[in-house]
Amino acid sequence: MEPTTIIRRPIVTEKATMESTEHNRVTFEVDRAASKDQIRRAVESLYSVRVLSVATQNRRGQLRRNRFGFYQSKVMKRAIVKIHPDDRIELF
Repeated sequence: MEPTTIIRRPIVTEKATMESTEHNRVTFEVDRAASKDQIRRAVESLYSVRVLSVATQNRRGQLRRNRFGFYQSKVMKRAIVKIHPDDRIELF
């Protein structure tokens, strides 16, 4: 897999921003078939940083409701990547 297909997009929420500033952890939405080692290599090659650890979450879709009935939001995989203290990833 190519690094650009493994890392889909950064997740920018209030909690992810706090983790980024205080603990040097960045959250990404990644391909569901990607392993931790593939995610590590993709982040290191795309952002030129040293990765200390990778934690993944398989998030199942939530059941939502609108005026036409029920639907399920998409299933996604998140990766929380801990970066070396000397390195930074600036997303903004």
